[in-house]
Amino acid sequence: MTLVAGVDSSTQSCKVVIRDAATGALVRSGRAPHPDGTEVDPAAWWGALLTAFAGAGGFDGVDAISIAGQQHGMVVLDADGRVIRDALLWNDTRSARAARDLIDEVGAPAYAERTGVVPVASFTATKLRWLRDAEPANAARVAAVALPHDWLTWRLRGFGPEGESPLGPDLAELTTDRSDASGTAYWGADGYDRDLLVRALGHDAVLPRVLGPGEPAGRTPDGILVGPGAGDNAGAALGLDAASGDVVVSIGTSGTVFAVTDSPVADASGTVAGFADATGRFLPLIATLNAARVLDATAGLLGVDHAELGRLALEAEPGASGAVLVPYFEGERTPNLPDATASFSGLTLANTTRPSIARAAVEGLLCGLADGLDAVRGQGVDAQRILLIGGAAQNPAVQVAATQVFDVPVVVPAPGEYVADGAARQAAWVLTGRRPAWPIESGAPFAVDARPEIRRRYAEAQASA
Repeated sequence: MTLVAGVDSSTQSCKVVIRDAATGALVRSGRAPHPDGTEVDPAAWWGALLTAFAGAGGFDGVDAISIAGQQHGMVVLDADGRVIRDALLWNDTRSARAARDLIDEVGAPAYAERTGVVPVASFTATKLRWLRDAEPANAARVAAVALPHDWLTWRLRGFGPEGESPLGPDLAELTTDRSDASGTAYWGADGYDRDLLVRALGHDAVLPRVLGPGEPAGRTPDGILVGPGAGDNAGAALGLDAASGDVVVSIGTSGTVFAVTDSPVADASGTVAGFADATGRFLPLIATLNAARVLDATAGLLGVDHAELGRLALEAEPGASGAVLVPYFEGERTPNLPDATASFSGLTLANTTRPSIARAAVEGLLCGLADGLDAVRGQGVDAQRILLIGGAAQNPAVQVAATQVFDVPVVVPAPGEYVADGAARQAAWVLTGRRPAWPIESGAPFAVDARPEIRRRYAEAQASA
């Protein structure tokens, strides 16, 4: 049996799946947690990757590996290959002012035309601009800029600081892929836009070589083939084998709505990011900062677990009897409101109940994603079905409410580590030279039961929040 491994180095944890390259059958798996917070020492990711592989039985018998990781995170290296400061993650909003400055200088339409995106606090370029302005001494030391999956792939191949790696700090060996490069706000159809990089950081720097789909990054010191890797959403799209007409709605630490398309998107409003995917196509996407943690916070408020939260939500009528939660607990990326806070509205003595509060939390989370679906469709995406994934997708209340908030049939694939699965598919692709056609297990579509009053009330609450 030929084995391939896929890694999902996400915000909260590292997951490893090891699969049969021929059939996609899961052979073994492992996971390890990541530290909390919006800035993290990348060494913690490397340690978690090794721990997760140990839990998966190690590297024995694995012929190829690929790493998918959280997008946008800023990993800055000095000339000796050492990490200069903790990485700022995608959900660190301190660079919101820097994003506005970059837009003022370049213009939103020009950014969209040159890179497919308009800067927001999540993107790497804005974090580099923040570094330039807030920590100029650190910015001056930057010799190379990498993203989380780039840095992990480099380390996996044996590179790193002297004394910590067998091959030393060869910055020219940093690699990435189209999907992750497209989330930096300094990469576009013609490659890296050095002017935008210099505008952000203040000087030029080494950037990872962008690999094509199925192109190997190299090998580990032990000879295992290493794939190009991908951003987490591109990894999920590949893991789901998403096709034209599929829109993926993922409810994890962040919420995302994305689709695979043949043509690029350049939304000058900045609402839809025109990312690339992991197959040579494109991945128009919106992201929300407030997703599964909305349910975490509400469950904590009510003193219940997620299963009980779902049961309570299903006791309430659709629309939560008029109670509405606009769940901007951590600011928001879509819409771009980094300083916003959450708000409840429409509360009365009659509807201030545990079931209504639970229902409002579920509906508020989904309404934000439904707004994202509208924005993606506004860029010409044809939505024939929604693939609902992420841990929260398994909650029956989320599934039921999704049929009422979305106006497209909803399919909930079997629970799985789809980002890691996408990385494993990519590893098999690199190993065999062919994109694998592994089967995807999913249930029948849920019938649409649209309740437009839910989104109407949510829009009214948004406008007055």
